[in-house]
Amino acid sequence: MRITIDIDASELKRIQKLTGQKKKSPAVSQALADYLRMQEKKRLIERAFAGETDFSLTNAELEARDFYEDH
Repeated sequence: MRITIDIDASELKRIQKLTGQKKKSPAVSQALADYLRMQEKKRLIERAFAGETDFSLTNAELEARDFYEDH
């Protein structure tokens, strides 16, 4: 989907640098996808610590699935 958004030029350069993307659209798309993935992981971990999930996976299995990061 195509949309028009206003992004500060210096922030866009930071996004391009952090994502390693030279073109603007792929950089913004990757940053958005990374942000969504990070938020989903954060919510999953919060729910797990609150006892709101019923996981049958072991800690090693969870780590193998990359649920934990240093973010």
